[in-house]
Amino acid sequence: MRAWLLRAEEVLRGELWTTRPGALAPLVALAVFCATAYGAMMGTFGGLTGERAFQVLGSALKVPLLLVVTALLSLPSFFVVNTLVGLRDDFREVLRALAASQAGLAIVLLSLAPVTLLWYASSGDYRQAILFNGLIFATASGGAQVVLQRAYARLIARDRKHRGLLRLWLGLYVFVGTEMAWVLRPFIGNPDQPVELFRADSLGNAYVEVGRMIWEQVAR
Repeated sequence: MRAWLLRAEEVLRGELWTTRPGALAPLVALAVFCATAYGAMMGTFGGLTGERAFQVLGSALKVPLLLVVTALLSLPSFFVVNTLVGLRDDFREVLRALAASQAGLAIVLLSLAPVTLLWYASSGDYRQAILFNGLIFATASGGAQVVLQRAYARLIARDRKHRGLLRLWLGLYVFVGTEMAWVLRPFIGNPDQPVELFRADSLGNAYVEVGRMIWEQVAR
């Protein structure tokens, strides 16, 4: 556990590139571990009695799946663009920077787990719980961008084209990740309905549905 904590500190402080220049798989493992832990806590809304325990398990599996699948779906096109603009030789370092940002996102998520649990104890509104977790993920994504910007600083100093590609990655990742979150729902699960690992109507437009939920809260 101490080794994991030290690696998490290296990611957050931006020291990983000087202390462990070749580590890639440990970053992915750290991201999966922290995302799994937060997912389990995310699924505790509504209690742990009866079949709600299955929601905890489902959420624990879905959060790391969301991060991994989003990255895997986004990487092929990003690799092609990097190759087209002549930055293929830097892609190994790019991969490491992206893995570090995923780890950073998951670390911040797990650090916010006590806040999420406090919110659950204070409110039983399911839609508010969804929006609150959306805010938590947005906050964690902001922390991940700090990690990614630090990692990309060396790449941008080497070739300014990396700056534009960093913006491309952010847009691509957010677009794919939002839709993947919609497909993989529910991450929390409505305690007033039977537990289901995936919605029957999983396909659809995530942006329209999120906008509708926000409007319903504002219009109250």
